[in-house]
Amino acid sequence: MQIGSMKRPERVAVIGVGILGSSVGWNLTRHGVEVVFIDAGQPGEGVTNWSFSWVNASNKTVRKSYFDLNVASMAAYQELARTIGPDSWWYPRGHLRWADDPAAEAKLLETAELLTSWDYRVEVHTGTEVRRRLEPALTVPDDVPVVFYPDEAWVHGRHLVGRLVGLAVAAGAEHRFGTAVREIGTRADGAIRTVILSDGSRLDVDVVVNAAGPSASHVAGLVGRHLPMRWEPGAVTRIECPQVPVHRPMHAPHIEIRPDGDASMALHSREIDALIDTGEDPAELARLLHESARRVIPELGNSRITQTRVSNRPIPADGFPSVGAVPSVPGYYEAVTHSGITLGPVIGGLLAAEILSGKRDEMLADFRPERFFP
Repeated sequence: MQIGSMKRPERVAVIGVGILGSSVGWNLTRHGVEVVFIDAGQPGEGVTNWSFSWVNASNKTVRKSYFDLNVASMAAYQELARTIGPDSWWYPRGHLRWADDPAAEAKLLETAELLTSWDYRVEVHTGTEVRRRLEPALTVPDDVPVVFYPDEAWVHGRHLVGRLVGLAVAAGAEHRFGTAVREIGTRADGAIRTVILSDGSRLDVDVVVNAAGPSASHVAGLVGRHLPMRWEPGAVTRIECPQVPVHRPMHAPHIEIRPDGDASMALHSREIDALIDTGEDPAELARLLHESARRVIPELGNSRITQTRVSNRPIPADGFPSVGAVPSVPGYYEAVTHSGITLGPVIGGLLAAEILSGKRDEMLADFRPERFFP
């Protein structure tokens, strides 16, 4: 399917320079398009830097088309690492998951069976085997089944964004960081014409990509569009330790843990996120996360909390991505989703191709922006 004209865009404003915005912009510059990156902060330092940053499709089984999109992006990551080099951003070491009650364990194993039937690689080990072969530092009980997804990974989001933006700028892209978008102007026919920034500068563009994460609804409003978003805040804590005692991300009971570099780890928990709406102090959230992590990995007893951030996840109202052109506003495109870390490479490639050709890829058919409002 094709939408709009086949006229090649001359200048594209990418609003929001996290993993999605940087991926779209980098793909466009590779095809010779003039790109302007715009971010009220600095690239990769918003929700991209405060995500659990787990690249997966095992947690995306609610809809087969959504699972398939995530699997495609996992493959796109492999290609991206080959293209730009893995540097300090790509860690394809698999992912572990186990439970501590019979109902959750049954659900975990049921999901593993479903994924296997969808040709997704899954291994099931005992706690003893995991400690012997993969993660000796864990306290996982001997006979507990632990599901291992060998093709999953974690990504250092800020490093990847920096790499993509750097490559795009080297290819001619411009950037306006530390400056918010104040207004988006349109022509008489409703098509995108200008972006006006909070510093008063005006950019003549013919395409806008709304990749503004938690601020995407506000940016959509600047072109008269209502993009319904959820309010779903999450807390991520970073801890510092002399040596990171585990090698891969994991979902242990009540806590998610992953490496975050040579001397740092990231912690998250949906259970602790539920305390945010009660007004719990972020320092207390961090303490609870740290306590849970130390129960799973006793070696973290000498670690210390360094940073905690509570941020709203960029989730469209129905929980699925909003990606592609909005037909009522020619030249306006959206790239808004939870799981942006996983989906960045595939959305970046598909949306750039759509902007360049006007053709809509069937892989995005269930995730079009007009399902909310035309």
